[in-house]
Amino acid sequence: MTPRPTRRVDAMARDLIAALDIGGTKIAGALVDGGGKLVVRARRATPAHGDGATVMGEVSAVLGELAATAHWSRVAAVGIGSAGPVDASVGTVNPVNIPGWRDFPLVAGVRKTTGELPVTLVGDGPAMTAAEHWQGAARGRASALCMVVSTGVGGGLVLNGRLHPGPTGNAGHIGHISVDLDGDLCPCGARGCVERIASGPNIARRALSGGWQPGPDGDTSAAAVAVAARAGDPVARASFDRAAQALAAGIAATAALVEIEVAVIGGGVAGAGDVLFAPLRHALR
Repeated sequence: MTPRPTRRVDAMARDLIAALDIGGTKIAGALVDGGGKLVVRARRATPAHGDGATVMGEVSAVLGELAATAHWSRVAAVGIGSAGPVDASVGTVNPVNIPGWRDFPLVAGVRKTTGELPVTLVGDGPAMTAAEHWQGAARGRASALCMVVSTGVGGGLVLNGRLHPGPTGNAGHIGHISVDLDGDLCPCGARGCVERIASGPNIARRALSGGWQPGPDGDTSAAAVAVAARAGDPVARASFDRAAQALAAGIAATAALVEIEVAVIGGGVAGAGDVLFAPLRHALR
């Protein structure tokens, strides 16, 4: 009997995911393996005030950098976490902090670069939540709220041990819970949203309007406000205290609704450390 010809199947051929993280400050991309290791990275600044095509051009440039590497042939699928709101059901995005993208067909734009690869879109909050539940601070928890506090404020939920992105990919978007009904108007149309109070640009805006003066380098970022707060500047501290109060109100409201076990906070503003977390814990109690 003549033996049948055999063909070797390379199990490693498609063992990477192309990941995109799209926010108001940066567009980051990576090729990620099954253990969560970032094999290749790429990054561009977000032209947040450019038109839709300009922003999409930077997304395509990040993907192009990844696609130009020798590892691209191993990519099995593409995952996108975008500033929201998003509509995963139709592949569009409406980021509050990227005005040029309104009902923008992001998934279709990505497919022009990635071809036939499957593409999954969720809000950046649920994307961060999936990562924290997989390997981070929410690992092993049956219910959690995970938050990104950065240029904007996003969030996501784990319920009954599973990510709960909701039908459009926006569930847990704590940034647009209103915690001050008479507060400042938010670009989303509501007043007193958590994001309008606790995001990095709004922490800096409030400090500047209260009389805080940046240092000789002219840095007016939330990180500079955090340095001043750590040094005892009362206006800088007050701005972080107000942000902490808004975050605590949003966390408490979420806990009342779905009985979360833990709240996890990441993003650039979390780098302020105890300048943010000390008043946050106090307000949450």
